[in-house]
Amino acid sequence: MSMKDPFEGKEIWFGVGSQDLYGEDALRQVAEQSTAIADALNRTGRIPVKLVLKPTLKSSDGIKRFMTEASADPACIGVVAWMHTFSPAKMWIRGLEVLTKPLLQLNTQHHFEIPWDTIDMDFMNLNQSAHGDREFGYILSRLGIPRKIVVGHYTDPEVAERIGTWARACAGWDAAQTMRVMRWGDNMRNVAVTEGDKTEAERVFGSQVNTWAVNELVSYVDKVKDDQVKALIEDYKAKYDVAPELLDARYDELFTAAREEAGMVNMMEDYGATAAVDNFEDLGRLSQLPGVGAQRLPSEHGYGFSAEGDWKTAMLVRIGSVMGAGLQGGASLMEDYSYNFVPGHEEIMGSHMLEVSPAVGFMAKPKLEIHPLGIGGKSDPVRLVFSVAPHKDAVVVSMADMRERFRLVMNVVDVVEPDGSLKVLPTARALWKPQPSLKVSAECWLRSGAAHHTCMTTSVGREAWEDFARIAGVELAVIDGSTEPARFEKDLKMEEIYRRLNDRH
Repeated sequence: MSMKDPFEGKEIWFGVGSQDLYGEDALRQVAEQSTAIADALNRTGRIPVKLVLKPTLKSSDGIKRFMTEASADPACIGVVAWMHTFSPAKMWIRGLEVLTKPLLQLNTQHHFEIPWDTIDMDFMNLNQSAHGDREFGYILSRLGIPRKIVVGHYTDPEVAERIGTWARACAGWDAAQTMRVMRWGDNMRNVAVTEGDKTEAERVFGSQVNTWAVNELVSYVDKVKDDQVKALIEDYKAKYDVAPELLDARYDELFTAAREEAGMVNMMEDYGATAAVDNFEDLGRLSQLPGVGAQRLPSEHGYGFSAEGDWKTAMLVRIGSVMGAGLQGGASLMEDYSYNFVPGHEEIMGSHMLEVSPAVGFMAKPKLEIHPLGIGGKSDPVRLVFSVAPHKDAVVVSMADMRERFRLVMNVVDVVEPDGSLKVLPTARALWKPQPSLKVSAECWLRSGAAHHTCMTTSVGREAWEDFARIAGVELAVIDGSTEPARFEKDLKMEEIYRRLNDRH
């Protein structure tokens, strides 16, 4: 029961620009030095997929063929472009116009230091990346092609780290393009932010969002074999502190919770879904509102999950899970619940009635408990109770439908230890200090129209989500340590103008 490796079989293609002007000896050196750079970057272990060097690009036809093949190959999730020598940018126009994969412009060079005593024109002709990359940057800007830019010598660990972060965003985009969100029922009645344009979501993100009857899920739950349920319970016992009554007087309710988890996973696998959402107002013949099973969809399977029909947050949790695969921490549904206004301890408590996932990390071994739930009209649900472990520079990300576009809003936050015991709170929870402060964060969050449901990620932070938003071409408003409300409000207005002027649909 583990997430399928989202990087397996995936590649980043490395296209190196040059031209025929300098002769075969120069092109031979271009190929040798490009190979050395690609190999060095792959050896760092900081890039989660293989960087695959392709033959040197030196003609318009060759560049278009490279970009066409990259766009068509499902294994390729992104393209890194670097101009080793001067590569006249008009050669790149036709190729760039057909590229549909994310692009990174690498501004580096093979030599680390200018050879002050030996440098001559032969060296200058061969080693002119600073020249070539600026020509390439011009044509990208003129064509309006979004890309990540990484500057620095290829041996600098930060260069590989930033390429690796972008590669994770590419994997998140690839996951969005193939995502199927399974909705069990509709969204919670009368709630605004859980609404949204599912057709537009498929156009923008490539994600299919559809509904299945809750009672079809019930049929999957009913078909689960006892051996699968018992195996899940053993997994619970190994990973969590299981309340004694669940192994004795209330074992039937534990058995039901595990059966629901198995049914959800089996149904999602059969339909190829990688994210799901339910709604406590539409439970059909389910015995319990899913608790522990829903919490484990991100932590054990890498699936996205959200509650109350909020499919947009389920999408974000899946994307966050993929981007952070293999790193410490993870992604989970989160919801703003309560403020702490004590001076010096201005904090936000996030939680949800059942569904916060241990994927984001925890202070102590989660407890598996059963408690009454005053809504839903079903039997008491089984859930994991824990506090999220402290984590600096985590993020909470919201997606809101702003009529003609989607807006992502991100707050950089520092998860901290709770100030008290929370001993009677029967839910998983996180406490964080929002940057730059509670008052500024809350004002800007409200100003942006961001949702109360978010995806919290403790595995990847700000840069990965910025890369993802750039790839997706969607608005991202960031609240961080330098945010000022007046400037933030002005930036929102300018972004709205920009989006409306550039809307091609």
